Amino acid sequence: MTDRIVRAFAIVATCALLGACASSGTVVLLPEKDGRSTAVSVKQGDKEVVLSEPYAVANATATGPRTYQSSSQEVEAKFGSALAAQPSRAASFTLYFVEGKDEFTEESKQVVDRILSEIARRPVPDVLVVGHTDAVGTDAFNDALGQQRAETVRAALIRLGVPANDVRAISRGKRELAVPTPDGVAEPRNRRVEIVVR
Repeated sequence: MTDRIVRAFAIVATCALLGACASSGTVVLLPEKDGRSTAVSVKQGDKEVVLSEPYAVANATATGPRTYQSSSQEVEAKFGSALAAQPSRAASFTLYFVEGKDEFTEESKQVVDRILSEIARRPVPDVLVVGHTDAVGTDAFNDALGQQRAETVRAALIRLGVPANDVRAISRGKRELAVPTPDGVAEPRNRRVEIVVR
């Protein structure tokens, strides 16, 4: 599940984390905002249950996890203050580049304002800029080009007012193609920078 995080909200006592006691801890599976299905496995001793419906709950008991179906109202009543303290979910954006350059396509230039708005609404933003290339050229060339693209975006964000300490830039070169292609194939959708705002 590298492309998404399962939204499970857990309140677990220290002894339950260490496996030293059998009767404390609650796990609630929260729904995904986009409606996608998720699941979480809850294990206590040698017993295991899977929560796969929104607001499914597992409570630790002396005989193992006990499950039941809760509701949004019950979860809000019991855990509202903890839920309110959660950080905002990460937002991802993708910018595309002209082949062999660190220059945005025209369509990507329009996305920059949305990125800045997302950064501005977070009290302490953490921005990761990841440069990617297509499969044309050597690994070394593509690593350098991916880093150049990521640094170009980082510098632009800093010029637009994002504090330099809040933005990191890395390259994945041609190692994580959005559209799988054989080596040497020029695919415009692979020439991109992904920006993750947390």
